[in-house]
Amino acid sequence: MAVRNVHERRIAAPPERIGALLDRLASPDDPLWPVAHWPRMRLEPRLAVGAAGGHGPVRYTVVAHEPGRQVRFRFTGPAGFDGHHELTVRPADDGTTLLRHTLLLVPHGPARLTWPLFFRPLHDALIEDAFDRAEQTGTGTVARPARWSPYTRLLRSAARAARRRPARTR
Repeated sequence: MAVRNVHERRIAAPPERIGALLDRLASPDDPLWPVAHWPRMRLEPRLAVGAAGGHGPVRYTVVAHEPGRQVRFRFTGPAGFDGHHELTVRPADDGTTLLRHTLLLVPHGPARLTWPLFFRPLHDALIEDAFDRAEQTGTGTVARPARWSPYTRLLRSAARAARRRPARTR
């Protein structure tokens, strides 16, 4: 079962402005990643081909970076995530910018269940939150802010509770 998950948003700002946000991913002053509500994206040493990192339990390596236009990450974790995800910035014919996130994944083993039940709802919410930040930064407003589904809120609460629980000893 191959997964193709695409998010797009047209932003009424020049591609150079939105592309500059892309180039600051994982930096201390990252204006794109929604760090207020999601685990921070970290890359070592910085955003560049070959850099390794991730966010939360998701791990990846940067395999392509075209400044101001594209960054692609190859998954290295969790187990069973075989594929990549990327962000692209393209000028649109109407003078706006098309910001796109594409995830291509072939889940194996437990990922065949964890992707649709756990990771996908959280991924979708995180990407829409990032797109809200891009739109806010690019235009000064967000026309239709993303909203988390009740299921996403439940998953986030469960994940928070699991992180607070002390490890069990045998």
